[in-house]
Amino acid sequence: MTKQLYMAVAICLWVLSACQSSTYKYEAIYRDLPFDMPRVEAPKFPDRKVNLADFGAVGNGEELCTEAFAKAIDALAEKGGGHLIVPAGVWFTGPIVLKSNIDLHLEKGAIILFSPNVDLYPLVETVFEGLDTRRCQSPVSGRNLENVAITGEGAIDGNGHYWRPLKREKVTESVWKQTIVRGGVYKRPTYWFPYPQTLKGDTISNMNVPQNLKSEEEWQSVRHFLRPVMVSLIECKNVWLQGVIFQNSPAWNLHPLMCENVLIEEVQVRNPSYAQNGDGLDLESCKNTLIVNSTFDVGDDGICLKSGKDEDGRIRGRVCENVVVDGCTVFKGHGGFVVGSEMSGGVRNVSVSNCQFLGTDVGLRFKSKRGRGGVVENIWIRNISMIDIPTEPITFNLYYGGKSAVEVLESGEVVPAKVEPMPVDETTPCFRNIHVENLVCAGARRALFFNGIPEMPIDGITLKNVDISSKLGAEFVYSKNIVMENVNIRHEEGEKIVTRDCENVK
Repeated sequence: MTKQLYMAVAICLWVLSACQSSTYKYEAIYRDLPFDMPRVEAPKFPDRKVNLADFGAVGNGEELCTEAFAKAIDALAEKGGGHLIVPAGVWFTGPIVLKSNIDLHLEKGAIILFSPNVDLYPLVETVFEGLDTRRCQSPVSGRNLENVAITGEGAIDGNGHYWRPLKREKVTESVWKQTIVRGGVYKRPTYWFPYPQTLKGDTISNMNVPQNLKSEEEWQSVRHFLRPVMVSLIECKNVWLQGVIFQNSPAWNLHPLMCENVLIEEVQVRNPSYAQNGDGLDLESCKNTLIVNSTFDVGDDGICLKSGKDEDGRIRGRVCENVVVDGCTVFKGHGGFVVGSEMSGGVRNVSVSNCQFLGTDVGLRFKSKRGRGGVVENIWIRNISMIDIPTEPITFNLYYGGKSAVEVLESGEVVPAKVEPMPVDETTPCFRNIHVENLVCAGARRALFFNGIPEMPIDGITLKNVDISSKLGAEFVYSKNIVMENVNIRHEEGEKIVTRDCENVK
């Protein structure tokens, strides 16, 4: 009797598991996934709704709604959470701080427009460019939350053009004139900054992070320079971004940092093509993330995986792992799918499939430099289509210096003929075991560019069923164990494949 009972329970559990599996929305994406990863699902929220307008907010694009957002979120949180409904209208506001069990839901026609008044955004401890630092508070933020969402059919606009510097060569004459009429200062005649403090911050910074500031007075003196990411979610669990347009961010657009169970679906992420540091999605040191059916049209990297920079990243020691990207489109951007350059904590177990890149500077972009450390490994990329790529459909650059691939090309920088090896230690970056299958690129300058370092060559890259039309062929430098199977390069000039200081490229 006991044995029969066990059998009955086992059968019931098996049937229940099968039913759950068959009803999971993204089961097809998980099929044949080359690594184990839990199903990432949207968090559940209490069936409780409050309307922003009931807390004194006026959606006319002029009256500040900061207090109304805070009151509505507090009211929901005190009752255990639920949905904050933002109805149609333009809701002008300062920073919004989310709480656990809150779904910020934008109805169709709802626009949250953030004030450009820097005084509304106090300095906070955070991470930017992979380093522990201070920035102005993000327009939308949450820290140490569980079950948090931004959903709906509306838009969130960060008014980023009031924060960002601008380079004349990147915009039309009319955009340039509309911008500089606001005043501001110049680093050079073609490089405009919105405030004197912004220029001061730039002069004392390394890759947008100020150096050697000690007193509060010193930090405040460059506050206008400390542009925030628009959506900052730090150490949160069960995060859901769905349906909303995220646009015009002061710096990066979406930045989940050290989060777990992140679902991003059907969002539009937009920035002008000239937006400095205008990344779309920077997923940093997160675990179990699903990014599906979303579009990116931005001023820097489109979909980017990171895990901290140099010593700060290595001390943090949080790998970015278990990431699935499927069905996404990237228009303008420095890279379609990108890893790095801040990858000191490592990146592993990543699947990218069924994506299209239309005019990105690079298609698949892997970047780092000596000093980073970290291991990037176990990445599977398949079914990728690209057109009009100004540089390469796939590039590995282990000498990243902060410029986009197009900026490097335009500057005339050349690859050194010979690089002296350095000792291998914790600061040595490593890229290995990366597989690309079923990729088509119609139109690129160069077919492939793998530029490794002698002490740790790019290792174990597989290219299968790849078709590329380009001006130049492929170039491999300090790379080994590169397997090319059914790779068709239709180039116009020079040799099809050039190798320098490589081993086992075939």
